[in-house]
Amino acid sequence: MNFEDEPVPGYPLPILPGHTSPGRFERVLRAGQFSVTSELAPPDSADPEDVYRRARVFHGYVDAINATDGSGANCHMSSVAVCALLTRVGYAPIMQISCRDKNRIAIQGDILGGAAMGVCNILCLTGDGVGAGDHPQARAVFDLDSMSLLETARTLRDEHRFLSGRKLTHAPRVFLGAAENPFAPPIPWRAERLAKKVAAGAQFIQTQYCYDVPMLKAFMRQVEDLGLLERVFILVGVGPLRSAKVAEWMRTHVPGLHIPDAIIKRLAGASDGAREGRNLCIELIQELREVRGVRGIHLMAYRQEESVAEIVDRSGVLGGRIPWYPGRDPEANSNRKVS
Repeated sequence: MNFEDEPVPGYPLPILPGHTSPGRFERVLRAGQFSVTSELAPPDSADPEDVYRRARVFHGYVDAINATDGSGANCHMSSVAVCALLTRVGYAPIMQISCRDKNRIAIQGDILGGAAMGVCNILCLTGDGVGAGDHPQARAVFDLDSMSLLETARTLRDEHRFLSGRKLTHAPRVFLGAAENPFAPPIPWRAERLAKKVAAGAQFIQTQYCYDVPMLKAFMRQVEDLGLLERVFILVGVGPLRSAKVAEWMRTHVPGLHIPDAIIKRLAGASDGAREGRNLCIELIQELREVRGVRGIHLMAYRQEESVAEIVDRSGVLGGRIPWYPGRDPEANSNRKVS
């Protein structure tokens, strides 16, 4: 290894040609592997073990773990703090940044601070309005939105400067992502919106929950027509539904969430709604695996995180590949069965 190939201090891996980060998540995607990510619900706690306990359920099943940032405008341990704990022991986190709570000064500081701790992946979000959460009296900021946040992060990384123009001595090496919802109106414009996020700097996309594969396929055809399939990695959101009642509540109260009547009818007719929800999720993953341009799944199992291992294993989506996790012994895990 020559000097130019050595890892940046604090980072576990060198940056490969054509990559913008030293992270494992980017490596998996650029190597052509089908990737799996999931979300860690941050604790209402200052105990780091609460974070580690929640992360351990994903061992060997996901390539990266999203650390949410005040999701739903509710207060929890911060995303940057969760990421700091996860990188301390070697996990690959995706640091979500919401524009709702911080101005550009604080956001740029968080990007630099996260990168200094080994955070290689950032998901740029506008964020839910404060009225949706448990502190409706809070003052929203929204100095930036998801587009301008992407441009800000890209400026820090590629131009080595703050938005003010002041130069950085060392730029963050990060892989930039954004969210998209192929199922929210106006449907015909969703692919165009994705194109704008790619132009702003998005390298990977995680979508809203998908329960309608034909709609997703139509969206992906539009994305392909815009020439985006080779420019961005798209991970489709999936998740198990506990029951028909929960599904009905979600599609009524979660903005932009589309759940067809046939899904709710199937759950209502099942003797075990939670198991049927997992079966449905597995079937969706297997269908999505075959959709052109889909490069992975983002498995959101809110309050069902313990089901991630079963869903990933039974779906066979990893094809026998075992994602890295802290303390992994490749020999000990080489015989793990995938059913």
